[in-house]
Amino acid sequence: MENDQEKIHKTGTKLSLEDLRKVFDKAGLRLTHQRIMIYNAIMEAKDHPSAEALYERLKKEVPTMSLDTVYRTLATLEYLGLIKRVQVFDYIRFEPDLSRHHHFVCKICKKIIDVKWPQFDSLTLPKEINLLGKVLDHQVEIRGICKECLCKKEETKTT
Repeated sequence: MENDQEKIHKTGTKLSLEDLRKVFDKAGLRLTHQRIMIYNAIMEAKDHPSAEALYERLKKEVPTMSLDTVYRTLATLEYLGLIKRVQVFDYIRFEPDLSRHHHFVCKICKKIIDVKWPQFDSLTLPKEINLLGKVLDHQVEIRGICKECLCKKEETKTT
């Protein structure tokens, strides 16, 4: 049976400082000010940011923070099950939404948009997949051109 903390992790809801401290304590890790800042930034992000993007946002508030600290903290947060890694094309982004969902990825601006697809989620995978190994997760990555990029393309055609 799931406890409340596991439910929170699955929904990607931001943990209270007390609950976050419990997660770190249970893992035998220190919850530093920089880790809290990085956790808050990723939980508030709506854009699947990269480590570099988070670093750029945070270095204004914490000029002593290094890019390496951001990378290591994101890896720790992923290890603790607080965030998820999203790898598209040849780059890595992060997101706090741990619920079942898929991604639409713009081939022009590289924006990642979450897509809920219950019909896909309820499909049974082909039995032949089991010959390849044990499936731990499956999701769809839809590649295309987002509305904003399509609009920009249309604007350049008309001018």
